[in-house]
Amino acid sequence: MLTVISWIALTIGLISSIIIMVDIIRHPQMMKIMNFVWPINGWFFGPFAVWAYFKWGRVKAKDLDIEDNRGMPSKVFVSTSHCSAGCTLGDAVGVPIVAMTGLAIAGSTLFAHYVVEFTLAYLFGIIFQFFAIYPMDKDLGVAGVFKAAIKADSLSLIAFEVGMFGWMAIVHYFLFSEPPKPNEATYWFMMQIAMILGFITSYPANWILVRKGIKEEM
Repeated sequence: MLTVISWIALTIGLISSIIIMVDIIRHPQMMKIMNFVWPINGWFFGPFAVWAYFKWGRVKAKDLDIEDNRGMPSKVFVSTSHCSAGCTLGDAVGVPIVAMTGLAIAGSTLFAHYVVEFTLAYLFGIIFQFFAIYPMDKDLGVAGVFKAAIKADSLSLIAFEVGMFGWMAIVHYFLFSEPPKPNEATYWFMMQIAMILGFITSYPANWILVRKGIKEEM
């Protein structure tokens, strides 16, 4: 039954990403990196991401003259979506690397997943933030923009991974007698849940960063 549920959830996530992607092709975002952010969020947030995109994302389309009357909570939501997309991409790339190499740390594949996925999630997260800042602050230069990206996103990236890794630990040690493997649909369904929980733990960090002006609202 769980395998069936997993396939349904993954299919819904894929369809949600495609729906967003099709609309973005017709109406590209003013901030180019958001053209990638919204479909990535569609994979784990499913129909909720579609709703959020059409409600809060389309106001930032280049060719649509829509009044931006979003409040602080929705702007922070979009900022968190941006952070979560980079982390999600890094985590998704890290999983097959650990699986194919058979990497283990202290005899644990879970610890290997933590190290590899955190490293890649942090890297992709900073790259995503770089491409959010650079078009607006080119005068800072590449090095200056990277410093600004690290300052703006480090806390939220770490907060995301706390939520995600916490769920991975629960899955690994408590939910299954034998944890699902990356070649199984159940594994990726658990990852979808991990991304949602990472988003939730990252949201307060993004609120603080935006409120203090360390990170630009989106």
